[in-house]
Amino acid sequence: MMQSRTAPKRILFVCVENSNRSQMAEAFARMIGGDAVEAWSAGSRPSGTVNPKAIEAMRELGYDLSAHRSNSLNEVPDIEWDLVATMGCGDACPSVRAKKREDWQIPDPRHMEPAEFRKVRDMIREHVRRAIKALA
Repeated sequence: MMQSRTAPKRILFVCVENSNRSQMAEAFARMIGGDAVEAWSAGSRPSGTVNPKAIEAMRELGYDLSAHRSNSLNEVPDIEWDLVATMGCGDACPSVRAKKREDWQIPDPRHMEPAEFRKVRDMIREHVRRAIKALA
């Protein structure tokens, strides 16, 4: 018996440094979407590191972000994405082929205290949850 299996939805999350917001969004997409989602993240000007605050904030939810690395947009596959979600990079986000594009107004948590950082993390989780549901 052949089972028809739909291809995973491919989602790219983009912010400036790929060290906080887009990294957490990628992690949430993997956590929430499972096999139904193929998630990537990148930065328009990547910092080269993942913020230790982001690693800690995700560790609290059982996800090891320390295995991730900061990526440039040049490093992501040249495909048509099902969704490209940008966060605060505005015009600095080069055009990437996408069936759907969203700009999420999410503040940069880089210099926030842990409690505020967690609020941004939770805001990202809700955006990701809604986006995956809308793609299903």
